[in-house]
Amino acid sequence: MKGKPHNPFNLKTILICLFFLLFLFLILRSTFPYPQHTSLRTPSILHPSNASEGCPSLSNSPPTCTKIPPSLSHALLHYATLNFTPQQTFKEISISLHILQKKSPCNFLVFGLGHDSLMWTALNHNGRTVFLEEDKEWIAQIKAQIPSLEAYHVAYDTKVAQADELLEVASREECRVVIDPRFSKCQLALSNFPSEIYDVEWDLIMVDAPTGYFEGAPGRMSAIYTAGLMARNRESGESDVFVHDVDRVVEDRFSKALLCEGYMVEQEGRIRHFNIPSHRISPSRPFCP
Repeated sequence: MKGKPHNPFNLKTILICLFFLLFLFLILRSTFPYPQHTSLRTPSILHPSNASEGCPSLSNSPPTCTKIPPSLSHALLHYATLNFTPQQTFKEISISLHILQKKSPCNFLVFGLGHDSLMWTALNHNGRTVFLEEDKEWIAQIKAQIPSLEAYHVAYDTKVAQADELLEVASREECRVVIDPRFSKCQLALSNFPSEIYDVEWDLIMVDAPTGYFEGAPGRMSAIYTAGLMARNRESGESDVFVHDVDRVVEDRFSKALLCEGYMVEQEGRIRHFNIPSHRISPSRPFCP
């Protein structure tokens, strides 16, 4: 998920267009009444400091001002002066943007921290966006530029070279039990996140890390499995899960097997979108439809 040097004109064109669309959406949403999205088990998940961002509103009424939110202004300035671009293309980003426009403000969990992280936070305006990153030095570097990002270091104990073995492990009964990842007996379940990560019902989950392009890299096998387990284990509703780099063998095979082709909504370029319902409200629901 770490950005690469790129043509700054392309960067500015793509991101300013995206943020213009977001700004237009915020104006339209503030003009007409709209239902508030809420998530179970997370009554205080939205940060109070981000609740209004200088935009006055009346009790029981939607905001009425159309001032650009500070988070959006910050993002526009950041990307207009940056010579790096997110690794996802305009069309790939648009897949997630479409869901964020419907669900935000919401809870958005991202595996990976990079130059596109401020973009995801801004697109989820007034929601909570959290990043899980494998590289402590990279977290420090990005946080030095953007201190407001919420990011946590996580460790992985797998290797891409183990992918075939782990795919076989994933088919075992203990990996088909829907449960909090902290208590799962499946080898693929990640149980070392900060505890608060497990207490949130994530409306969107983006798997764009850890590193997975060489045999000794951790690979995204556990990240994909855990994202699917979190989605299935929510009390009710559904989660949208996105997996990037599905042109690679691991991301392709594990997303189809563990997030299930029956839950796949669409694919654009290297990103694949799944919509996974809660399995807790229907215990007899099969792991894959």
